[in-house]
Amino acid sequence: MYEAVHAHPDGDSTVARQALTAAEYGFDGLVVRNHGDEMPDYDADAITDEYDIDVATGVEVRADDVSQARGLVGNHRSERTVVAVHGGDRALNRFAVETPAVDVLAHPMRGDGDFNHVLAAAAAENGVHVEFSFRSVMQSNGGSRVRALQGLRKLRELVFDADAPYVVSADPRSHLELRAPRELVALGETVGFSAEQVRTGLRAWGELAERNREIADESFVEPGVCIEDDG
Repeated sequence: MYEAVHAHPDGDSTVARQALTAAEYGFDGLVVRNHGDEMPDYDADAITDEYDIDVATGVEVRADDVSQARGLVGNHRSERTVVAVHGGDRALNRFAVETPAVDVLAHPMRGDGDFNHVLAAAAAENGVHVEFSFRSVMQSNGGSRVRALQGLRKLRELVFDADAPYVVSADPRSHLELRAPRELVALGETVGFSAEQVRTGLRAWGELAERNREIADESFVEPGVCIEDDG
């Protein structure tokens, strides 16, 4: 299972510190999902070797409009293993689920986020994973927490009805905000997820990283077809 984190300077902890904590909590890997204007300086391979946890390079594209988002996704696609789009805005939510080059629509219910059955169907058609972010539930209380729970339940119903792919994350900005998989499972069950549905969403980050690394490999031609090295 994987978690997707914001590291310094987009968060309060370095990639290495988050990797250490994630490994202690039993995660198999991390996706570093910093916003494109707050990218960290780190050596993913060295951290992987040091803490025995896979570190996948990622980005969460944050844009003012669809035109800017399209350009940024194109720029990052060849450089980052996992490409997400910072969701919540209606137009950007739609752009993300209609763009196969996007791996993940991050926190689509953020703020006044709008998500409906049409967008869920588009995500299913284009293979774009919709994120169930538990951050808003974990970081809020009172009325804000009630609204966050309602939003997650609505999103869960739409995504599952459309059979769209999805990921699950606590969306941590610090190693102190990381939660072990069993804690995320317990929280998910309060929203209406089954334990296995939460685990599926945590595993999906790693599956995306594995798939995209395979595609980026020079021997890749198309799914199921690779060029053999005669040497």
